[in-house]
Amino acid sequence: MSSEVVSLLNQGYLARREQRLEDARKTYADAVNLSRAAKDQALLAQSLKRLGGIERDLHNNESALDRYREAATIQRTLEDALAVAHTVRHIGDILRASGQLAAALPFYEEALSIYRNHPDRDTLDLANTLRGFALLKSARGETEAAIALWREAGTLYNQAWQEPGSSWTEADMAPGVAESQRQIALLSAL
Repeated sequence: MSSEVVSLLNQGYLARREQRLEDARKTYADAVNLSRAAKDQALLAQSLKRLGGIERDLHNNESALDRYREAATIQRTLEDALAVAHTVRHIGDILRASGQLAAALPFYEEALSIYRNHPDRDTLDLANTLRGFALLKSARGETEAAIALWREAGTLYNQAWQEPGSSWTEADMAPGVAESQRQIALLSAL
């Protein structure tokens, strides 16, 4: 049954990449139901995150939050710290984007704490978390903190493509570096 879930996840990924969001949503919902029936917690968490991503793409933020929160709860029981960090960062992103700044704060803090303390962290995941946290700090009027976070994020985006074994290119990371520079210039002018 797990191979069926993996197949659905792959089909959903392709549908999302092709912008067939409703097809992706249905496929991911099927993956959630199948992995739930199989009692496969790891695949259930993965399926929930994928479904949450589609719900977010479709601007169904409450549904997306529900999916990500359930996935985070499952990942905590699996003791997968990096997966928890990735998931709670997405929760923070959704809350921040919907203007729930105070509610988003602890999710970014948790994700950053995990990433900063985990020896196997991914540089890009840390950079993306710093980006979201910098946007939050900026929205809260915490300019100096936001600038510091943008500086760190920009440095990490620049490093991500240079790491041994990285599949990223400089061109992949250029938008992150450029956004960091723009944000620093904008905040420094305040």
